[in-house]
Amino acid sequence: MSVWNPDNVTDVAESIGIASLHKDVVDHLARDVEYRMSEVLTEALKFMRHAKRTTLTTQDISQALRLLDVEPLYGYESTRPLKFGEASIGPGQPLFYVEDEEVDFEKLINAPLPKVPREISFTAHWLAVEGVQPSIPQNPLPAQGAAETASRGPGAATSTLAALSGADNQGVKPQVKHVLSKELQLYFDRVAPAVMDASNEDYRTAAFASLKTDTGIHQLVPYFVQFVADKVTHNLKSIFLLRSSMQLLAALLENQSLYMAPYVPAIVPSVLTCLIGKNLGSGADAKDEHFTLRDFSASLLSSIARRYGPTSSTLKPRIARSCLSAFLDKSKTFGTHYGAILGLTFIAGAPGVRSLILPNLPAYDPVLKAGLEDDAKKDQAQHVVQALMRALSTLEEDAVLAGGGMQNGHPEGEALKERLSEAVGEVMGTRVFESGRQGLINAVLEKDLVV
Repeated sequence: MSVWNPDNVTDVAESIGIASLHKDVVDHLARDVEYRMSEVLTEALKFMRHAKRTTLTTQDISQALRLLDVEPLYGYESTRPLKFGEASIGPGQPLFYVEDEEVDFEKLINAPLPKVPREISFTAHWLAVEGVQPSIPQNPLPAQGAAETASRGPGAATSTLAALSGADNQGVKPQVKHVLSKELQLYFDRVAPAVMDASNEDYRTAAFASLKTDTGIHQLVPYFVQFVADKVTHNLKSIFLLRSSMQLLAALLENQSLYMAPYVPAIVPSVLTCLIGKNLGSGADAKDEHFTLRDFSASLLSSIARRYGPTSSTLKPRIARSCLSAFLDKSKTFGTHYGAILGLTFIAGAPGVRSLILPNLPAYDPVLKAGLEDDAKKDQAQHVVQALMRALSTLEEDAVLAGGGMQNGHPEGEALKERLSEAVGEVMGTRVFESGRQGLINAVLEKDLVV
């Protein structure tokens, strides 16, 4: 027995011209209608619960019909509650309909027209010009700014004026109070300028020696790290200051009494800047000095990765990702590529060279070839070639050599040179071939290297 009234099925059948239906057919159709309606209501209730509601709406029914691939109903999606009226068309046959609101045409015609909405537009204006706020309607009035400043306290006005005037020496109150003794403050004031003093080498040497051995400067570590970050950020054209900053970090890392692990995330960006920075130094004197700086930075980064890599699972991958991105960017300078290759070599070792550098050498070959042909860039390109040979040498040290046969199964002469060019590009293939190092050739062409 179906809950759905079979008479409704009969009425629908008669409305479409089916005069008589068998009783069994009517019962089956009634049960099918009941099942379909139950399915729609079940899905609609799911939408209601996911919307965190307790009232079923017409929107839930429409979404359920769309989910069941049924054409949704039209005309019943409304935010206002529907009012149904009842009309009788005969004995025992009530008809329900949605009541329509009656509108008086006279009131509708005489009602005033609504205001025309303004078009959406965007305007630009100066918030401040050289620290002075223009007096325009878009900016707050000076009286409002003074009231806000007064509400923040008596010291806020001085700090605000100092910031607007571009003063860099304004005091900032830290969130956590850090108390330093006068001795530590004096130590920082003496050591920080000493390591950056190019005129007194003995003074610098004594400062570095103190940083490497002093056991009571743990409270100054965050200040030294921030000091290095500021120097690296604002002195990219000074090789001496950059090198001194890296030496300061190296001295702190060599101090066995200091716990440097919490400061590694703040140290790595400064070292990476000196390693893969685009333009380090200026003038003819810095033409080759920045390569020495990059060598030292790569060595420092390698020591950081070896020491703190086991305790930080993301340290080496993040450094390798940054170096690989710099190496693959053809718009970067050869100095950046040089530092990136050194970083990948020191951080990832032979497995990283084989998986990150070696597959990208054929695509990098045109950049390297163009640099060697350009007289202005030839010296820098030669440094990159040396760095790549250094990276490939790690494969030779780590390679699995089978030995015997015809050069480990590889061809000879021009055929070998051509095969090397296909593997690592024409420039590096020629350099590897001319080196005559059979172990290096086998390592570069080895496909089944066990790492």
